[in-house]
Amino acid sequence: MTVPQLLDYVRPMYGKHWDRDFEKKLLAEFDLPLKTKLRSLSRGQAMKAALISSLAYRPQLVVLDEPFSGLDPLVRDEFLTGLLELTETEGWTVWISSHDIEEVERFADRVAILNAGRIDLQDDVEAIQARFRAVELVLDQEIPVPAGLPPQWLNFQIKGRAARFTDSNYDESRSTADCQSLLPGVLSRQVRPMNLREIFVALAKSYRGQREPQP
Repeated sequence: MTVPQLLDYVRPMYGKHWDRDFEKKLLAEFDLPLKTKLRSLSRGQAMKAALISSLAYRPQLVVLDEPFSGLDPLVRDEFLTGLLELTETEGWTVWISSHDIEEVERFADRVAILNAGRIDLQDDVEAIQARFRAVELVLDQEIPVPAGLPPQWLNFQIKGRAARFTDSNYDESRSTADCQSLLPGVLSRQVRPMNLREIFVALAKSYRGQREPQP
């Protein structure tokens, strides 16, 4: 099949819901070769062809599974830009499953992180980033990991006189008090915001630690 033949094939399945004018608009915007066989299209072109066949009937919900896989940076940017413009114009909801955290952070309003098939965290991106902080402490001497660490301190580790952890529910006054109580020899304390990828990695490491057998 060529792209027009693909659209001829799927169009009758949607009946009156298929918008021929919108189909033509998408074909023009995606700039696809109309005489090339589908099997000869690049990964990016094949993705665009699939999108047209899925969008021309104006769905209210678009579900995409790993849509960025195999796309070069230019095609990825074009794909994202086109999809964002369409969703803003049409008022659609786009639901994307992806491990490409940097791309998700560029356009997602809300994210959910899965652990063992269950939603562990779900919130607006800005709200999640407001909660998480990377904390690094310099101690006056090397000490063992103290007992009774707050549950929101993820992946706590001490190497030499440096202690590092992720605070998953950061509050300045509480964090300062906890550090002074549990680690009285703190010489300096640095706290910085985290991007979405860093947050995902910190959570994934904490999940792995939860699954490890305890001595």
